[in-house]
Amino acid sequence: MPGELNLSNLKPAQERKDRKRVGRGLGSGKGRYSGRGIKGQKSRAGSKKMRAGFEGGQMPLYMRVGKQRGATSADAMPIGPFRTYSQPVNVSALARFDAGTEVTPELLKQAGLIRSLRKDVKILGKGDLSVQLTVVAHAVSASAREKIEGAGGQVTLLREPKQKKKSKAQPKAAEPQEAEPQEAEPAESQSTETEES
Repeated sequence: MPGELNLSNLKPAQERKDRKRVGRGLGSGKGRYSGRGIKGQKSRAGSKKMRAGFEGGQMPLYMRVGKQRGATSADAMPIGPFRTYSQPVNVSALARFDAGTEVTPELLKQAGLIRSLRKDVKILGKGDLSVQLTVVAHAVSASAREKIEGAGGQVTLLREPKQKKKSKAQPKAAEPQEAEPQEAEPAESQSTETEES
């Protein structure tokens, strides 16, 4: 413990570090060009304000890279701005509930199986299920539905499944039309032809 504290032995807790003073003559070590070199964009004021990914006017990387087709179409799910998120819950996780329970997204969140009620819930078929449950979810895989109904349960969807678009049918080949029988000429015209000859 130092002696009595007075004005003669006061010291700062941390030594003061002077800021770098540039442009104060050649003897300072940071004179003339102030450590910025000669000319160029980085020697100018405001050169540190370039946006991320800026390449000096060269075509930036995010524009040089090839584009994925369909990233902005609704058919390209789950790519691009139409991306959807669903929270998966396996059938094996539903075995913790008692028989006859109605399993809803609210109950799944209360049990800690999903994080949010804002995102869709999809039941997947991993694992086994021997408890009869009524499952209410946004989507159910085919194997999960089979296992739930196989245990005597029931599945209710909160959203109707999307109908797959039908492929455009190719036009049918035109059926060959039967040649129409030509009508026989009247007998009068035949007789006139014989007379002329």
